[in-house]
Amino acid sequence: MMQEVSMVMANDARAIEQMSEEEILACLVAETGPTFRVPTKKAKLRESRLQLMDDMEDPLDKYQKENRRLQQASLRLEQENDSLAHRLISSKVALRSALDTAEDKVDELTKELQRTRQQLQATEEEKRGKEEEAAMLKEVFRRELEKTEQEVRKSSGIIADYKQICSQLTLRLERQEAAHRDELDALKSAMRTCPSCRLVAEPVTAEGSSENTEQEAVGAEEAGRGPEETGGAPRQTEPMREDQDKESLKAQVTELEQELAQTKLQMVEAKCKIQELEHQKGVLANDLQDAKNNWISKALTSLRTSGGGLHGVGVHKDGAPAVAWNIHSPSLSRWSPKRLSWPHKDHFKHL
Repeated sequence: MMQEVSMVMANDARAIEQMSEEEILACLVAETGPTFRVPTKKAKLRESRLQLMDDMEDPLDKYQKENRRLQQASLRLEQENDSLAHRLISSKVALRSALDTAEDKVDELTKELQRTRQQLQATEEEKRGKEEEAAMLKEVFRRELEKTEQEVRKSSGIIADYKQICSQLTLRLERQEAAHRDELDALKSAMRTCPSCRLVAEPVTAEGSSENTEQEAVGAEEAGRGPEETGGAPRQTEPMREDQDKESLKAQVTELEQELAQTKLQMVEAKCKIQELEHQKGVLANDLQDAKNNWISKALTSLRTSGGGLHGVGVHKDGAPAVAWNIHSPSLSRWSPKRLSWPHKDHFKHL
């Protein structure tokens, strides 16, 4: 309603400004002038009587009355003219003030529109920069993920090789133990059948004495038998060789056990490194997802802010855009890719 009234007033103001003062006065006189009626017979008779009475009156009185009437009409017209002039001046002042207010508002809105356009342009440029930065970060994350996956695959292959080596070494150790056990049983049975070697076999089976005790027993038996039984020397040297073989086999078994323990330790270290790599992969995935979510939320906020109208955009005093972008996560700055170092590769190649 107020808008319609203001529009009507503006149209009236334009029409009044285009009209001259004489036209305005003529319009006002036409509006406030006497209304004429259609003459009837009674009116004609009354007019004729008045005309006769006027003719019969004194011309001086007649002119005086006419003069007074004209003076009253002149005063009335002057008053109407003054009131109309006052109304015209007040209307012009009101219209001029309204026009000045509208012009000020137009200037203010124009400046606001210009600032908003500049802010929108700066926001779009910043958005393009952030999109390029996000693309670069995605590329970096993709490369690091590929490196991590390659390291994980390499570690998985090494662990599989170590498992295979451990299984092969275990089978080999079991076979050697079974073969040595069979050889030891055969040797013990052969020594039991020999009366000269029974004294050596019994302490080994019963007490588990060392090699020096067996050699002393064999030496004592040779001294008690004398030179007649020197023909049993080859039989006595065979247990010594077997003992040496047994010692060498024990040394090999000990070495294999140490190697197996070292391999198991290296396998545990590899598993720990693989777990660490998987943890780093999860952290990278979470950081990438957080960066994507932050970028999407900031982009939506920027679009909503730029599309919210003239009064929906916050502008700083220096005209800088109010949208802030921050997709850097603190974990990204602390993260640094780690490469696996395998100190047992040479040993694995040797095996």
